[in-house]
Amino acid sequence: MSKKPKFDRDKVVANATKLYWEKGYHATSMRNLQDAIDMRPGSIYAEFGSKDGVFKASLEHYTQLSIAQINSIREASESPLVALKTFVKQAVIDTQKGTPSCMCMLAKTVSELTEEQRDLLDVAKQALKSVENQFTGLIIEAQGIGEIDQEKHASELARFLQIQITGLRMYIRTSDERVPLGKMIDELFEHYPFKILESQLCEVDEVRQTEK
Repeated sequence: MSKKPKFDRDKVVANATKLYWEKGYHATSMRNLQDAIDMRPGSIYAEFGSKDGVFKASLEHYTQLSIAQINSIREASESPLVALKTFVKQAVIDTQKGTPSCMCMLAKTVSELTEEQRDLLDVAKQALKSVENQFTGLIIEAQGIGEIDQEKHASELARFLQIQITGLRMYIRTSDERVPLGKMIDELFEHYPFKILESQLCEVDEVRQTEK
């Protein structure tokens, strides 16, 4: 019978995730990792195979947290469009405060890794795609109730939103001035394609009246 590990794997991965979020992949040494997760090299290699194995587990853990965060926001929001706006504010504004936020570690990883870390880069890209798919689901839901232009492809809008989040983060890092992020995000959702056109709004109202 195999022996159970003498450590809490979930806690180890959570601590490693926090470390990698703070320092990044390349700046995290094996000593940093040992101190953060309280494991010796032999135990790390036995459980994860390598330092890269710990990083991969951290990326997967972070992705699960991100998706859970999106689902939690949706459950607490009055509509899918409100959920999207809330998520974007948390993802961008929390980053400015220096606290971990959904997608942040994934985006940082993709920008940091090179072809030499192809396996990890692929994991990070797939993780971002998983988050983007969550956006797509919310956009489809919003289109179904007339909150978003139905003529737009949901997947394209999800990609557009992903780009906006990345762009806002980059702008924060390069600007010396205080950025009115909340206002900028509100304006993003107040314009086409997220703001439904008046002609389409009339069509939606007509459909709703017919259904009554």
